Amino acid sequence: MAKDPKESKGGTTRLEPIPVGELDDEARAVLRDFLKGGADGFLSGAVRMPNVFGLLMHHPKLAGPWLSYNNVLLSKPRIEPRLRELMILRVAWRTRSRYEWLQHVRMAKQLGLTAEHVNTIAGLSSGTPWTPLEADLLDATDQLLDHHVIDDATWGRLAEHLDRRQLMEVLFIVGSYACLAMVFNSAGLEIDPELHEIDAPVPEPKRR
Repeated sequence: MAKDPKESKGGTTRLEPIPVGELDDEARAVLRDFLKGGADGFLSGAVRMPNVFGLLMHHPKLAGPWLSYNNVLLSKPRIEPRLRELMILRVAWRTRSRYEWLQHVRMAKQLGLTAEHVNTIAGLSSGTPWTPLEADLLDATDQLLDHHVIDDATWGRLAEHLDRRQLMEVLFIVGSYACLAMVFNSAGLEIDPELHEIDAPVPEPKRR
């Protein structure tokens, strides 16, 4: 049962992440299957578990297949990870998903994106020159968010650089992270403490 909502820095928390000590056997099995040996630190309490896992464990049967699917986009991509992060960051900023945004700013910087890149994706700077492919991927992301389809001209240009599997990943990356943003925003997912230390602009939360 959902607890009473409370105020957090990102807005109202409607579904609090389940603390490790309250996870049932099914949730623990899902985390062990997804994280393999990496789950031990979280489940023992030795390492703080990210809030996203605590949120998803409200529904372990849904979380298990979702995590497995999403891991294909993150760990076994056909598209270059840096390009994937460009699209995810655009989705996160456009949907005003603070949790998604800060998590992926951290990941993007590990892949070589700079503060200027991040500001440009957020529309706060125009100083970063994109390659033609990067510009088309950002345009495709905007088109999917605005109209739920990539226009013919943009698709044609993308198809000159990406194979069919990569084109499929473009669609699923934008759709998947738009879905996660809806979940995070609607649940009021609290920012992990370490994410507050990231030096980046933070989108204002969506009004509810």
